[in-house]
Amino acid sequence: MNKLLRLFLLSGMVAILAQLTTACHNQPSAQLEESSNLPVAKDVERDQRQRQSPAMESAPVGRSADSVNQNFNNKVLRPRASMPLSHSPNVSFKPKSVPSRSIPEQAIPEVSNRENYSPIDENAFKRVKHNPLSTFAIDVDTASYSNLRRFLNNGQLPPTDAIRIEELINYFNYDYPEPESDRPFSITTEISQAPWNPTHQLVHIGIQGEKMAIEDLPPSNLVFLLDVSGSMNYPNKLPLLKDAFRMLVNELREEDQVSIVVYAGAAGVVLPPTPGNEKDKILTAIENLNAGGSTAGGAGIKLAYKLAQDNFIKSGNNRVILATDGDFNVGVSSDTELVKLIEQKRKKGVFLTVLGFGTGNLQDSKMEKIANKGNGNYAYIDNELEAKKVLVNEIGATLLTIAKDVKIQVEFNPAKVQGYRLIGYENRRLKDEEFNDDTKDAGELGAGHTVTALYEIIPVGAKTKVKLPDIDPLKYQSNAASTTNSKELMQVKLRYKEPDGNTSQLLTYPLVDKAVKLDDASDNFKFSAAVASFGMVLRDSPYKGKASFDQALQLAKESEGVDLEGYRAELIDLVESAEEIGDRE
Repeated sequence: MNKLLRLFLLSGMVAILAQLTTACHNQPSAQLEESSNLPVAKDVERDQRQRQSPAMESAPVGRSADSVNQNFNNKVLRPRASMPLSHSPNVSFKPKSVPSRSIPEQAIPEVSNRENYSPIDENAFKRVKHNPLSTFAIDVDTASYSNLRRFLNNGQLPPTDAIRIEELINYFNYDYPEPESDRPFSITTEISQAPWNPTHQLVHIGIQGEKMAIEDLPPSNLVFLLDVSGSMNYPNKLPLLKDAFRMLVNELREEDQVSIVVYAGAAGVVLPPTPGNEKDKILTAIENLNAGGSTAGGAGIKLAYKLAQDNFIKSGNNRVILATDGDFNVGVSSDTELVKLIEQKRKKGVFLTVLGFGTGNLQDSKMEKIANKGNGNYAYIDNELEAKKVLVNEIGATLLTIAKDVKIQVEFNPAKVQGYRLIGYENRRLKDEEFNDDTKDAGELGAGHTVTALYEIIPVGAKTKVKLPDIDPLKYQSNAASTTNSKELMQVKLRYKEPDGNTSQLLTYPLVDKAVKLDDASDNFKFSAAVASFGMVLRDSPYKGKASFDQALQLAKESEGVDLEGYRAELIDLVESAEEIGDRE
């Protein structure tokens, strides 16, 4: 009997142990199943599936920067808390402390490449006799340069269409004179040899916007529109975004006001309009943000513009600052719809700044397009130093527009120039008749901004290997050049509007043919030529001539000049890195 009892008790214990073992195995499985709708950083396909999940749209989640980095190193991300977003404009979040920290490169995972860049059809040489005018809108975007830097620092050459040469050139400030009288900018011109083709000449056109101290800026009505969707759940996205906006908040004044709108599966207001001196309140709202969900970018943009319009400051700076990896896939998402919406809002005086973050999912073409249409600028933030450059060092240029719809039209003298090519600005080209059309949108100039444009020209009589396009002689047009005795090489015309104006003003600058040797050219000229040469080599441009990394490096070193922030020194390092990577490939 005792033996039977012991056998019965033993079998019961075995059964209990079996149940406990099953429970232990089942509990993690249940947790994983519960979190299967949450973003897992290294699996983009799973991320795409998650964005289609109804559960995800109603329950975005996130985690601190520390846990993100730790989990990336462990190859798996396990979100710690769920925070639902509402379509209501009064979304509240439970405070959670997130420490400030830089993002180590080794914590950034490799991801499948879903980045998108618009194809670039480089400007070709044109014959002056048939195309005497060249017309384009200025461009102050700098995203292409910092994005290029990201690729090179990761040991890769950037995709060809990621290289917009005008943005590489305009990343740097140049020593142009301050504007005089009541004009918002000055214009500088210079001519010398084209380094990559000495029989050609290079024309350098520089614009310097009026500089303004922070205390002299008008009051700002800023709406931070922050992407907290699942695709932002990487250490070089949302944590870096938080670091960037901390810097901006520290620059705000009492007369400024800030609102924060976020979007994931839905869009909501996490901070109503708040004075800029209430920094703790603003920073707490930023710290409490967490990533998760699909990407209702269209709804977020609508809500952000509504807040900006409802709190509009007359004679102030009214601006939406969108920070995202550019992925809009819920609601208003097509480029056409977004552009139409943003064009409507800019007419009411609310402008747009776009800040790109992250890798693998960067929708560069979309972000550049909406920034251009929103009377704003587009920058790519790849590290904290870039965040400081854009949001601290150049805050006036980033936030305050001093001239809008700025267009340039150059007329070449056929007695002096037989052919020309505008370097860069491919997606800013305008029809010649649009120069005088005040309804045509163009580029914006921020306080302290510099804008540089380069033309490679073929002088009359110069020996060249370039085959200029030609057409049959015209029967009813005069072929005689009326400017044979003129010393003018070209005429530069510029149109611009006041930030709140609708009628453009015209400025005209004739350029006399006073070319100097390249050795005697200014540092401004040489450095911009170095950057252009670098860009053409990276693009393997058919117009690069004798350009090489070595040539770009030599020019950049000769013209480094006063470089307090180290930006020009960094370019020199990047050229050397590109050459090494190119040799390996």
